Amino acid sequence: MRKLVGRNFARLRKQKRFTQEKFAEMSGFTQQYISDLERGHRNPTVVTLFELASTLGVSHVDLILPDEEARTERTKPAKRK
Repeated sequence: MRKLVGRNFARLRKQKRFTQEKFAEMSGFTQQYISDLERGHRNPTVVTLFELASTLGVSHVDLILPDEEARTERTKPAKRK
């Protein structure tokens, strides 16, 4: 889920033509937080998702919608040990 949110956030940020630095300046989050989020190293709270989405001008739901990679991961058979 962290990676999905990171991919969706990065895609939407780029669509809006924000650099990480510009988004950080506008949102109050640090550039390091944005970078960590996009790499799936952060686990944002519901409040954070809402704040990120609001700054982007999108719905918070857009940050958690499954993308093609998530759909592919769900259809892969589970690995057995």
